[in-house]
This record gives sequence, C-alpha cells and structure tokens, in this order.
Amino acid sequence: MALTKESKAALVNKFGANGSDTGNVRVQVALMTERIKELTAHCKQFPKDTGASRGLLKVIGQRRKLLKYYQSRDLEGYRNLIKELGLRH
Repeated sequence: MALTKESKAALVNKFGANGSDTGNVRVQVALMTERIKELTAHCKQFPKDTGASRGLLKVIGQRRKLLKYYQSRDLEGYRNLIKELGLRH
C-alpha cells in the first residue's frame, strides 16, 4: 500500500529542484496526494477499516496545512501546483 521507491523518486524528480530535494513543499504535497489516492481506494474497498480512515483524514489535514503555508509564501507557485496535481477543480 505504501509508495514504491520508483514512484516516489519520479515524484521527487518531477516536483523537486533535483533528485534529492525531498524537503520541498511541492514534493511533500505531491507525495501526500499520492498517499491520499491510495488510502481513498483502500477505504472504498474496506469501509470498516477505521484505522485507515483515520490515517486518511490525518494526511488530508497535513496536506491542507502545507498548502495553506505554500499559498501564503508563493501564490503563483501554489496555483501551478494545484493545477498540476488536479486539486480543487
């Protein structure tokens, strides 16, 4: 259920400045978005798994806080990021 090394490396290369730029806000939000997608699919398949549901809500809250921070620091970068990730249609 966790992200594979290859998919994580691809996201880091796509959204980071270089291959080891994992602390970048863009990279963190992209990784959380992938994790949210996986947890959402899991929760749909197993609706009684309350631990996974709680974890999903926790990750959503973390991503929301990071996006709020990024919006306050770099509005144009924030807009580009949510467009690339397909958030907030």
